[in-house]
Amino acid sequence: MDDSEIVKLFSERSEAAIAAAMEKYNSYCMKIAVNILVSREEAEECVNDAFLKAWDMIPPHMPQMLSTFLGKITRNLAINRYRQGLAVKRGSGECALAFEEMSELVSDGSSVESEAERRELVREINAFLKLLPERKRSIFVCRYWYCDSVSKIARDFSLSESNVSVILNRTRQKLREYLRKRGY
Repeated sequence: MDDSEIVKLFSERSEAAIAAAMEKYNSYCMKIAVNILVSREEAEECVNDAFLKAWDMIPPHMPQMLSTFLGKITRNLAINRYRQGLAVKRGSGECALAFEEMSELVSDGSSVESEAERRELVREINAFLKLLPERKRSIFVCRYWYCDSVSKIARDFSLSESNVSVILNRTRQKLREYLRKRGY
């Protein structure tokens, strides 16, 4: 079933919508949640909450890309759980390292003065990412969106871990300079 059909089921309030969305995107959402929360049980709860939240949000939202919509909901819920300390009880994961690496460049949202400034920062980061070669952009997104470990990224891209670390470090430096020139 394609995304538009699933969104239509959601908008019609058909219970088949959740089943269809879970069948198609459960493993994708689990990957996101597990990378952030580490605990599979926590991730499963988070993913279930994400599908319930999608149920509540469609309509009025009518996402064009259901995968992105569900992924963003899952990621936000997982990060909120992580910040509440639920995941810390079972050990920290790659998310903590990724947050630490990016902490110099962007805030965690608590010091951003307004939603408009946050949105502008997101636009600037997205504009920067579009300037990167596809491979470097993919490595950056895998690390800082999906919270993949450096070792997993190295395997996925057939690179050494040190090469991935260098790429990430140089990309962060370029992002820092890019944002500095734009007043961040």
